[in-house]
Amino acid sequence: MIPRNLAANPRLSHWVSVRPDGTVDVRCGKVELGQGILTALAQIAADELDVAYDRIRMVPATTDSSPDEGLTAGSRSIEDSGAALRQVGAEVRAVFLAAAAKVLDSSELSVVDGLINDTVSYWDLLDDVDLDVEATGAVEPKPVAERKVMGTSPGRLDIPDKVYGRARFIHDLSLPGMLYGRAVRPPSRGATLVSLDTSKAAELDGVVEIVRDGDFLGVIADREETAVRAAGLLRCEWAERDSLPDVDAMPEFLMSRRTEDVTIVDESTSDDAVTTVAATYSRPYLSHASMAPSCGVARWDGDKLELWTHSQGLHPLRLDICRSLGVAIDQVTLHHVEGAGAYGHNGADDAAFDAVLLARAVNGRPVQVVWSRADELGWAPFGAAMAVHIEADLDAVGEVVAWRHDLYSNGHVSRPGFFAAPALLGSQLRTGTPPPVSMDPPFANGGGSERNSVPLYTFPGQRITKHRLLEMPLRTSSLRALGAYANVFAIESFVDELAFRAGVDPVRYRLRHLSDERARAVITAAADAAGWSRRGEGWGFAFARYSHHGAYCAVVAEVEAETSVRVKRLTLAVDAGAVVSPDGLRNQVEGGAIQSTSWTVKEQVRFDRSRVTSTDWESYPILRFSEVPEVEVVIVDRPDRPSLGAGETAQGPTAAAIANALHSALDVRVRDLPLTPAAIIAAL
Repeated sequence: MIPRNLAANPRLSHWVSVRPDGTVDVRCGKVELGQGILTALAQIAADELDVAYDRIRMVPATTDSSPDEGLTAGSRSIEDSGAALRQVGAEVRAVFLAAAAKVLDSSELSVVDGLINDTVSYWDLLDDVDLDVEATGAVEPKPVAERKVMGTSPGRLDIPDKVYGRARFIHDLSLPGMLYGRAVRPPSRGATLVSLDTSKAAELDGVVEIVRDGDFLGVIADREETAVRAAGLLRCEWAERDSLPDVDAMPEFLMSRRTEDVTIVDESTSDDAVTTVAATYSRPYLSHASMAPSCGVARWDGDKLELWTHSQGLHPLRLDICRSLGVAIDQVTLHHVEGAGAYGHNGADDAAFDAVLLARAVNGRPVQVVWSRADELGWAPFGAAMAVHIEADLDAVGEVVAWRHDLYSNGHVSRPGFFAAPALLGSQLRTGTPPPVSMDPPFANGGGSERNSVPLYTFPGQRITKHRLLEMPLRTSSLRALGAYANVFAIESFVDELAFRAGVDPVRYRLRHLSDERARAVITAAADAAGWSRRGEGWGFAFARYSHHGAYCAVVAEVEAETSVRVKRLTLAVDAGAVVSPDGLRNQVEGGAIQSTSWTVKEQVRFDRSRVTSTDWESYPILRFSEVPEVEVVIVDRPDRPSLGAGETAQGPTAAAIANALHSALDVRVRDLPLTPAAIIAAL
């Protein structure tokens, strides 16, 4: 069977080009976010093509020539793009072998690094081979035992430039005649521009253009610092209104609004219940908080647009740009250039559209737009605040006989290309249209708010209900793990509470209610690696399988809690099926655990009734390097099983393990994130 991403882009030449110099260009629709995906895909391609890893050149994605694989999201790149490239590699190899069989007049052929029977190479056969054909699905990829590059950890393709400070990021991009732009934001959501005085800014030497289109406002200058200064000199009068809820009462707000209700699971319940226990958990709005702010570079040439962006979805972004400006798809070309990692829908798409709007005013010259830190923390889409209420009915001996899970959240997707109206900030400011109400992907594809809301445990009588808010105080969209972070935090905290109530060790309690052998193996591996049997106070445990289709992950957290919560050590075990790159997998899981630690103990978007107020690193603190815990990652390799996505698997279990460890340390159950001193005092 042809993998779905290959079925959507079936022509082999769209994926692979073999060059006369002995290199192989590989194109895919997935983009590098710092997660190492292009390295892993290069390994897969090298294996199936039977060429050395260092011959592979991963070509950055572009809408002109790369296969359209949608978004780089959902921890699906290895599963989907990896499967497509494996099949492509197998079929390209077969095409070259068929050509070699004719040249050598032999059917007994073997390949070593592109050399067939020590006689003729792929690059010798270029005139005899046509890759401009569609995949057939008739060629079987290699069995596991014959893969040589997969399972090793070659040097990452993207790391040398970053280590040696060479130009690699979009912020480093320098085009001939480039100008610099800055967008000027309203002071708050829904504010409208009443009056504008541009005289001071226009007098500044180096200012090229001041652009106003509706409530979209920006400046263009010949130097970046001039654009920043000019933006500050614009005198704007805005009409504002209060539109935001009480930041310190988010669970109550979320659980009291108008919602679209969807039942995910509805099983029959038992009549044996004698006790019902319940708890409500919450997470705040979260920012992507990338170390570098978003950036875009655009250039118009007549009615043709060329755009450089670190968007995770080139084709959906192109669609929204075309709809916003009324231009045809074939007039617009997008190129991916790496930016700071985001793992979700941050400001990259919006910064790109800012550049598009400003560059239109200076047709023929490229314009770079870099967001400010206040833009990034105040105006990029946020991860949605969530409230989760769980109830369990217990029988006379304390066993669960019914489980109910109600989650309240905005949707987790407002990416470009998914709505009838453009979802770009600049488009909304131009037209005065509000952002679309965020939606969720279908549950069959992992869902959004409801992601990981169905526990793997064999609890009977499960009823899971999603309540998606139909109003949106703040723009929300995809942030790493989507709803899984809050749902797993809630489920695994509640399971710990049930284990404590039953007087049973938390690990044994979980194993008692799990039939999935891979889940049991991961739990045991984490407990053994951490030395769970010798644990003391301040230890916590949690487990989940990401999105029910991705990697399994179990976490042991060790914390200290004095004036604040300090996470000392995290031990994680992960089963991601067949491992492409062990080092890459460890990096992903370790990075996810550290980011989740930051969310769990520190991060929260703050706002008053009209404005986001957490717009710098003081008001939106993230984990400092001095606060990063020791992290150990144990890999449970399954070379005979399909590879599973692991980029988001650590987020939820890490949060719950830290919260459970805090309960162990202080005998206090904190159910509202982040686990700040104020939250601990409130729980007391």
